[in-house]
Amino acid sequence: MLTQASELERAVEEGLRLSKRVYFGQDRAVAPPKPMAAMKKTLMPPAPMVYAVIGDPGIVDNPDMPSYQPHVHGRCDPPALIPLQMNSVSMEVECFLDTAFVTVSGTWRVHCVMGSKRCDCRIAIPMGNQGSILGVEVEGPTKSYDTKQTSDNERSVTEKIAKPEDGSFVTPNIFTLTIPQIDGGSNISIKAKWSQELLYHDGQLTVSIPYTFPEYITPAGLKMAKKEKIQLHVNAGSQTEVLCKTNSHPLKEVRREAGKLSFSYESDVLSFSTNDFVFTYNVLSSDIHGGVLLQSPGLLDSDRREMFCCFIYPADQPSRKMFKNEVVFVVDISGSMRGTPLESTKNALISALAKLEPQDLFGVIAFNGEIYFFSSSLEPVTTETIKNVTDWIDMNFVAGGGTDILSPLNQALDMLSGSQNSVPSIILITDGSVPNEKDICDVVKTQLANKKEMCPRVHTIGIGAYCNHYFLQMLALVGRGHYSAAFDLDSIGEQLEELFVRDTSIVLANIVCDFDDLDDLEVYPSQVPDLSSQIPLIISGRYRGIFPEKLKVRGLVGDMSNYCVDLKVQESKGDLVNKVVAKQQIDILTAQAWFSGNKDLEGKVAKISVQNGLISEFTSMVLLESEKEILDSKSTSEKASRKTDPRKVDDPKLQNTTLLQHFGIGFGNISATVDNVPPGIEEPKALETADILVKAASNCCGKLCSHCCCMCCIRVCSKMNDQCAIAMTQLCGALACLGCFACCEACAGNDA
Repeated sequence: MLTQASELERAVEEGLRLSKRVYFGQDRAVAPPKPMAAMKKTLMPPAPMVYAVIGDPGIVDNPDMPSYQPHVHGRCDPPALIPLQMNSVSMEVECFLDTAFVTVSGTWRVHCVMGSKRCDCRIAIPMGNQGSILGVEVEGPTKSYDTKQTSDNERSVTEKIAKPEDGSFVTPNIFTLTIPQIDGGSNISIKAKWSQELLYHDGQLTVSIPYTFPEYITPAGLKMAKKEKIQLHVNAGSQTEVLCKTNSHPLKEVRREAGKLSFSYESDVLSFSTNDFVFTYNVLSSDIHGGVLLQSPGLLDSDRREMFCCFIYPADQPSRKMFKNEVVFVVDISGSMRGTPLESTKNALISALAKLEPQDLFGVIAFNGEIYFFSSSLEPVTTETIKNVTDWIDMNFVAGGGTDILSPLNQALDMLSGSQNSVPSIILITDGSVPNEKDICDVVKTQLANKKEMCPRVHTIGIGAYCNHYFLQMLALVGRGHYSAAFDLDSIGEQLEELFVRDTSIVLANIVCDFDDLDDLEVYPSQVPDLSSQIPLIISGRYRGIFPEKLKVRGLVGDMSNYCVDLKVQESKGDLVNKVVAKQQIDILTAQAWFSGNKDLEGKVAKISVQNGLISEFTSMVLLESEKEILDSKSTSEKASRKTDPRKVDDPKLQNTTLLQHFGIGFGNISATVDNVPPGIEEPKALETADILVKAASNCCGKLCSHCCCMCCIRVCSKMNDQCAIAMTQLCGALACLGCFACCEACAGNDA
């Protein structure tokens, strides 16, 4: 992912330089703002963007006003990306419980390609926290495109297979999709949908969406006003009062109900939004509160059981006594953690230990093929012990060796066996995958079942793509804990700090919900985790029967006394409940399917994925290409039929289907772990015989042409001083004379 991100930045930088060829008369050229160094931070897409994919720099020109610039020889390899000009944009955001659903619609123009030429257009969609792409719709001059999820059983053998760059995640939160062959000078309309988690801190919920548009995407020409529109809907799920705190754009309140708010912003602007969209609000309550929403299954839902979503918010300002914490950090120091992963983990761990309260206890275990203890028992939090453990970490956190996860977990459980009047917990940090992962889950599940009432919680953090993230999710489910992932190495510290704060701020533990009167009940997660002051708790599921008017939720508070809260039950309109809980259910069911090997669970995940447009391990995303002329010629009755009956789709013969790359994270890579391959380093791809022959044949000539017949040569010559240019000219002239002399000598010899 890091490699793809850097390649994207280089391609955009090259595209911005290449865009200087586009001339707009006396208006302006589409050139990058100066100084270039100040732009480095914005080369990654800071908002939904569309780029022209330029392999042949000779096609770059103003489609309305050709400038007849000198022909450019050679090609851009890899292709350059020129940001397209944007004509209009609008955004709709729907915040529901802990999730924001975002829809961005806009129109872009291929302003940088000759009218007689075509180019691919690459869409880049940056998403907020834990973003998940839901779909992209594109309307071109003659064709329309749409993405959807499809299961392996539904895939056709006639589908085209896309190249990785045609659709991929360049970072965990930036999705790209390539639309083929758009005419120069034409307009394309794009609608992108995604979901992302709301941030929760000190009783406040925040939605933050990348929405900073660079100046160079504003159309050249007269400063004409452009429409910018934003709609925001907030639904807390209950009748609790919602209070707006801060917002980045001048929103106007248009509706207010109990637990709901709606805002709108629409204006004529000369330039588009120059800052990200941020909105913060409070769900006011002085104590633990929440509710239950019920929803009936949709028409296409194969599971006909009713759905429920139980949500519990902590108090906005906790006044109850907090739990005493006993925490053991179990840290992977195998050879693959060398460098950034281990250094980031060390710094985050030392920072977390410094935040423990004096009444807390802690332990640190490092492991590779062996186990290293800071202490064989839990240590109290004092200035001296924190200094000692910091020195011990600096000395013993040295990357090397293999990966053995079970042994240190058993040792951590033994250290917490005598815990009383506290919330004992284990935080496991690893980047590896091991062969006995299912055995580890079984062992931990058995040990926790034999513990006392307050059994240890198991929290997990997976680093990179080589560890089995579903094993870590399953381990957290078994241990009533939380799972977190750091695919981007720069986010390791942030993820560890977030998980640590969540673990050490429990306000309600050992939570039990009274579902006794319901039949055929299925609950996600089955082992309910504790409620933290740092994040709301969502419990969902399916049932048959009559749901009670109030749901009783019981648990323990910080003084170890019992606590009970009644959650009001109400019907939910629309499909918001299903949309919120779908991703949670996909993650949990996928972990269970991996653990059990149950094919029925895999099929269930695929159905949820297809119905909600969410990525999963058992489905793939496809790009449907439809001819607009054919679609427009359909009768009005046929169009009305498709609108009224969602099960009717366009004739598949009228669509070309392209299978995009699989976007699942996979189930770990044991061989990479054995070889101690660091996270963030992509596996080398094996070359086919034909590829090897082509590379060998083009090694010499290809390198020569790539340096002498492209924009690189032009740029080098433009920076050459006069003396060097004269010397180079004389050298070339001398070589030419020698060549002519040799030719004449050969001709004279032949005549003789």
